Amino acid sequence: MEEEKKALNFIEQIIEQDLENGLAKNQLRFRFPPEPNGYLHVGHTKAICINFGLGEKYNAPVNLRFDDTNPEKEEQEFVDSIKKDVEWLGFKWDREVYASDYFQQLYEWAVEMIKQGKAYVDEQSSEEITAQRKTPFEEGVPSPYRDRPIEESLALFERMKNGEFEEGAMSLRAKVDMASPNMNMRDPVMYRILKRPHHRTGSQWKIYPMYDWAHGESDYIEQISHSLCSLEFENHRPLYNWYLEQVADETKLKPKQREFARMNVAYMITSKRKLQRLVAEKAVTGWDDPRMPTISGMRRLGYTPKAIRNFIERVGVAKRENLIDIQLLEFFVREDLNKIANRMMAVIDPVKLVIENYPDNEEEWLETENNPEDENAGTRKIPFSKELYIEREDFREEANRKFFRLKLGGEVRLKSAYIIKAERLEKDENGNITTIYASYDPKSKSGSGTEESLRKVKGTLHWVSAKHALPVEVRIYDRLFTIPQPDAEKERDFMEFINPNSLVTVQGFAEPSLKNAKIGEPLQFQRIGYFTKDEDSTEERMVFNRTVTLKDSFKI
Repeated sequence: MEEEKKALNFIEQIIEQDLENGLAKNQLRFRFPPEPNGYLHVGHTKAICINFGLGEKYNAPVNLRFDDTNPEKEEQEFVDSIKKDVEWLGFKWDREVYASDYFQQLYEWAVEMIKQGKAYVDEQSSEEITAQRKTPFEEGVPSPYRDRPIEESLALFERMKNGEFEEGAMSLRAKVDMASPNMNMRDPVMYRILKRPHHRTGSQWKIYPMYDWAHGESDYIEQISHSLCSLEFENHRPLYNWYLEQVADETKLKPKQREFARMNVAYMITSKRKLQRLVAEKAVTGWDDPRMPTISGMRRLGYTPKAIRNFIERVGVAKRENLIDIQLLEFFVREDLNKIANRMMAVIDPVKLVIENYPDNEEEWLETENNPEDENAGTRKIPFSKELYIEREDFREEANRKFFRLKLGGEVRLKSAYIIKAERLEKDENGNITTIYASYDPKSKSGSGTEESLRKVKGTLHWVSAKHALPVEVRIYDRLFTIPQPDAEKERDFMEFINPNSLVTVQGFAEPSLKNAKIGEPLQFQRIGYFTKDEDSTEERMVFNRTVTLKDSFKI
């Protein structure tokens, strides 16, 4: 039993302790609370897996709650994308709820706080309020409106709600402690005037609650047992608890906020503001660009939910932040794709190979395995003919003994086909090889059972029949940034570190069966990498994205 407890992460230990101290198991309820002001990114995958993972572990409900308190930046598009991402990762929520569902209750609670002398209307600008808060090393200066009469604040707050004042003219502040060393406790703003339509409530509200006020109270309304958030909110916890104390009924469960370390992955950024800038300045094609660290971008690149969840499980739940090597994420992507991706043949830098002794008009349909890692994957037929395409890098006019691919006078086996020997070649006026001429051994056909078919040669090449070749556009994606932490360089703009070679597009050829590949289907182009069919594909233009290379030096 002790060994089992040691394996628990610190959040699970907190929950277990709460259960031991009398919390009923049926009172456990968690939530994932995204703000619908952008697409979810790699950092959110950790919060999703933690909250929904706890729901699965304890058979407890998990709410998907949209903290939609800022209509300036929130859109239905983001709501829809968040729901799609959570479902794609394999999780189901119990209730879909919104902070905007509670706007009336939050307003009524704010009125009660004014009546109790715990909130007041301040007519200062946000700049003046910030200046009066001072620094953690000196006491703040109370607002001149801090002790205004309760009835006056009530009347002004009602007029704020009715839209009688301009934006920025005044705000509602909680009366907490202007001398607190925690800056969040220095009379935080609860409401500001925003005359912007909300994506759910329309123009009903002219004032909107601040995140700190809405978040904890929403947890309380929903009776969330454990409110889990990233470390940046640790200093907000005293305010979270203070707000709850103002409204909580002692007969009801009071949520417990606890913080875990954010997930920072090398070569990725997780600032929504910076991601928005990448999109706005067209450094990428959109939120779902395969180079983006968004969940939709990773999905389009070809990452799988299982790979991401395995990665999160390996990273674990920690109290201290650190930078995670992106190669660890790519390791789990490869590990999953290796099991599920069919092996296909495609040539992305083609050179023509002519087998001179193969009959001119003959073609064969050869059998090849789909995935040696999956015994149920079966086989398929691929066409073979006199003229083929092979990778340009797989041939050298001259090479040493360590080059095990094709060279003049040398032999290789064509995958699932025959052994060939390079006899001669042709070049253009610039000295580039245009055609390789070879001979084949008819008795060396793979799987034929002849002595020649069992003959071993050191190299095996993938190939595509020129007569049957499917033209494809192949997008070779690399890391979006040239350094591991592009937003850590305080003296330089992170945009300066964008990798100019993060996307290289080439035209190649693939076996004809790829015509039937589905959007997002995991594939391995043999000896090249893992790929997936992109949504830009049409009947006339087939587009494939490289998900990840075949191998990497990373070890775990």
